[in-house]
Amino acid sequence: EKGIDKSVLVEAVLSAVLSAARKRMGPMENLQARLDDVSGAITLFSPKTVVLEDDIIDDSIEISLEEAETITPTADLGDTVEVIHELEDYGRIAAQTAKQVIIQKVREAERETIYNEFIDRQGELVNGVVARVEREGNLVVDLGRTEALLPRREQSFREAFKRNDRIRAYIIEVKKSSSGPQVILSRTHPGFLMRLFEMEVPEIYEDIVEIKEAARDASGRAKIAVMSNDKDVDPVGACVGIKGMRVQSVVQELRGEKIDIIPWTEDQVQFVRNALSPAKVARVYMNEDEKTMQVVVPNDQLSLAIGKRGQNVRLAAKLTHWKIDIMSEDEADADFERLEALRRAELAFSLPKRSAASETAEAETAEEQVGTVVADMPEELAEDVQAMAGEDVESDVSEALVEASVSATEEDVSVDVPEEIVEDGVDMVAEEAVVSTFDEPLLDRDDPERSDEANPSAS
Repeated sequence: EKGIDKSVLVEAVLSAVLSAARKRMGPMENLQARLDDVSGAITLFSPKTVVLEDDIIDDSIEISLEEAETITPTADLGDTVEVIHELEDYGRIAAQTAKQVIIQKVREAERETIYNEFIDRQGELVNGVVARVEREGNLVVDLGRTEALLPRREQSFREAFKRNDRIRAYIIEVKKSSSGPQVILSRTHPGFLMRLFEMEVPEIYEDIVEIKEAARDASGRAKIAVMSNDKDVDPVGACVGIKGMRVQSVVQELRGEKIDIIPWTEDQVQFVRNALSPAKVARVYMNEDEKTMQVVVPNDQLSLAIGKRGQNVRLAAKLTHWKIDIMSEDEADADFERLEALRRAELAFSLPKRSAASETAEAETAEEQVGTVVADMPEELAEDVQAMAGEDVESDVSEALVEASVSATEEDVSVDVPEEIVEDGVDMVAEEAVVSTFDEPLLDRDDPERSDEANPSAS
């Protein structure tokens, strides 16, 4: 009835008889019991070794040759004989002790059987009936042979069960306790989602389509990654079914939980792109050492990629086992510019500093260069360059040369141009520039002076 092996039950009965006998006869180390499988009779005996009467040290385990011959006529020195004890009326206390021992042994055997049965079913779905609802919200589920516990933390916020409701759950743990084996159930574990798809999709049960990863969020959304072992079978389409019938059956069991089905691929970058769907990804930067990926999405896709309260990116991270950092294209560009500025600053500060000796050598080299250039210049220009170089030898030589050449140019211009023209040179140049800049049709015809100047023949 309880599925207990016969040998276990026989051992329990013999242990009960021995316990009752010791209560009546006192402690005996070598007291044993035996059950006859044919007649069902129980024999209580003590095995003893045959020795000479003068050599007996402990009569509980030794017997003289004369006494042994009365039990077994063929007994000889060194043989072992069984001294039979009659099963007398042990009384109510001894019988109660025997009963308790039998009940205890049977209960232990039953618990061990249940534990061995459910430990092998760990990771499977079971059906049961809600036996009672505890104050903390935990459910005690009757599985037939035993009762299981469905903690409140393993229940979805969308669900509400009451007594005598039928329930389907996933076995996540089986452990031993003082009160017997304890079976822990769950309806929020990713394995529960995978097992439901195995029931609804024959291709998964036949290993044509394989569920590689699954992730669920407490807020009521899930993602699964599937692949096909047959190139002719679309894994996503097989899970969705005709008009979504297969996936809708799973959604109904999960009380309306949203499920995203994405294709699995060995390319981790592409896998992360798929996991972030329905958002579109612009580019991905991967860091294998830190197991992180920086994902850049278009500006209008940022909120969709993150999801409500970070739901989408959190599920994608669980599904891919990568740490994902999402930013928009504008943020990525600004971050790139900042990093580029930091890189340039670090490069500038990392340049070797010039020593005093090197600065002196550079100054001497600059003086030599100035002297070489000055030697080839006119006398007046050379004096100006030497004056500039003498003030700051370490300054840029080219700057001194430019200033000197500009001053020389001005002096040359003032020598060649007549004095009266030089004084009005600016006005003349400006006037010529104005005239040459505009075409005749664009002149101001309302101004008579300008009209006369532009067209002398009109006067």
